[in-house]
Amino acid sequence: MKIIYHCYGGSHSSVMAAALHLGLLPKDRIPNETNLMAIPYFDKTTNADFGSIRLMGKDEYNNEVYVLGKKNGGDRYSNLLRGIAQILGEEEQLLAVNCMNRVNMFMKLGGFSSRKMGLVSLGRPVVIQGSRKAFLELVNLVEITRLRAMHMV
Repeated sequence: MKIIYHCYGGSHSSVMAAALHLGLLPKDRIPNETNLMAIPYFDKTTNADFGSIRLMGKDEYNNEVYVLGKKNGGDRYSNLLRGIAQILGEEEQLLAVNCMNRVNMFMKLGGFSSRKMGLVSLGRPVVIQGSRKAFLELVNLVEITRLRAMHMV
């Protein structure tokens, strides 16, 4: 199965969700800045990365876990991905997960400042604070996703 976590920039919430899914972040404690910055792609994407589906790794069930930055695509990206999978006859092998409903204002403001404006020294502390606040919500999303994936196979 292919699991694609997607969010606005593919740099924060989707990357954290994928890291949680893969066990790169423990679910039982809120990560600090060092933990977050150690995650591949965290606060590192550029405009060239938008629309690119990037592999984060495989989970213990051999599911491939990806991240995607989609800008303002909303759930349209989930629909698009499911539509392509359906055309290919692989609809049951794809799970597209929108992470935007777990994103808070700190993440939006910090992500915009850091990634869009290039003001990393200003935006990164704000996005890290927001990411830490959103952590338990992302843990919940990942647990729901893992259960959905188990029921699809």
